[in-house]
Amino acid sequence: MLSILGFLMVVTFLSLIMSKRISPFVGLTVIPILFGLAGGFGSELGTFMMEGIQKVAPTAILLLFAILYFGIMLDTGLFDPMTTKIIQLAKGDPLKVIVGSAILAGIIGFDGDGSTTMMICVTAFLPLYKKLGINPVILASIVIMQIGITTLVPWGGPAGRIASVLNLDPTALYLKMLPGMLVSLLYVVGVAYIIGLKERARCKEAGLYPVQSDSFSSQSAIIEDAAIEQASIENIENPNQGSKKSKIIWVNFFLTAIIMVAIVAEWLPAAILFIVGTAIALFINYPMLADQRERIAAHSPNALAVVSMVLAAGIFSGIFKGTLMSEAMAQTVVNVIPSELGPIMALITAIISVPGLFLIGPDGFYFGILPVLAETAAAYGIDPLVIGTASLYGTPFGIMGPLVASIYLLIQLTGISLGDLHKYTAKWAIGIVAIFIIVGVLVGTITF
Repeated sequence: MLSILGFLMVVTFLSLIMSKRISPFVGLTVIPILFGLAGGFGSELGTFMMEGIQKVAPTAILLLFAILYFGIMLDTGLFDPMTTKIIQLAKGDPLKVIVGSAILAGIIGFDGDGSTTMMICVTAFLPLYKKLGINPVILASIVIMQIGITTLVPWGGPAGRIASVLNLDPTALYLKMLPGMLVSLLYVVGVAYIIGLKERARCKEAGLYPVQSDSFSSQSAIIEDAAIEQASIENIENPNQGSKKSKIIWVNFFLTAIIMVAIVAEWLPAAILFIVGTAIALFINYPMLADQRERIAAHSPNALAVVSMVLAAGIFSGIFKGTLMSEAMAQTVVNVIPSELGPIMALITAIISVPGLFLIGPDGFYFGILPVLAETAAAYGIDPLVIGTASLYGTPFGIMGPLVASIYLLIQLTGISLGDLHKYTAKWAIGIVAIFIIVGVLVGTITF
């Protein structure tokens, strides 16, 4: 009976989320309460929900202060010198332009906010692409592939969702993913190099390269010389543009580098590092109290949206596990899955994550499907951390799915269609998934 109730709850949640009748926050909060009441657990729901919230609280704190920290770093212009330098080095060479866009997206993407990465990279490079006659779908493809990798940082959406559902440490997920992420980032740069060689040859044939112009000396000069700012670029508004007051770029750089090293070396919990880092960043960049309040207020909407969803996920998982619905569902799945497939549940999860994330979106997959996969794997003695890691492998492909909101920002900025993006990027994105699986086998995450 509990198994049937659990499956009905998951199906109801997925149906309402995919049809966009309710938001993830409402679905994660209200639906489990209704099904908990239907199962006769009314007197225990409060306890279940609080237990779930307490388990996800560290993840919520990490995401809150990581979003604030990187927002402040972007406000101060931390990435501006690097962006300008990469564009200067490109000098109108199609190969260097495409590789440069891959490098920039790979570095900036570590802030965990895909939308910010899209805004910066497309604004910087789209005029160059158009001036050289390079199809903007190449820029969109390169950027979304790098975002699909860098979004796996502890303060990114996928890790936060999984950590809240499986009660894991996002940093532990990140360390498991890090080897594959590094290889994949290099892979995308390699892909950009291959595409760049082809585009350089094509531009030479068309007489577009070499470019006889000194207009590539700065980002502003590029945009002015190209004279091709279309509506997609002109309409970009940066609400924090006037707040780049920092004159201590190098101090911000070293502060960020120390935090990144400390996370990997596990000197302190990541949440503590970002709390302290945010306080230091505010103090050294915005010593005036009014400016500090302004910066916190500017980034609070993004932080609140993420944190509220994580806390709601705590309610969902608390009821899901406390009522034993997840355990009953897992037992049902175990009875269906052939016993010889049990030990390879990590590989099965990795494979399922590709179409799952693409078709039903991250909210539906991580909150609806992943708990059942994890409980099923637990019956075979597989650690939830392994299943959580494997479920991230499909992200570089799933991030292009029609239910991922940020993908529409990318196609709007570049002026391409979603179908063209899928056609061009799919083969390269599958390559990233394959890299994650291969590295997972080599480091022992996936076993046979």
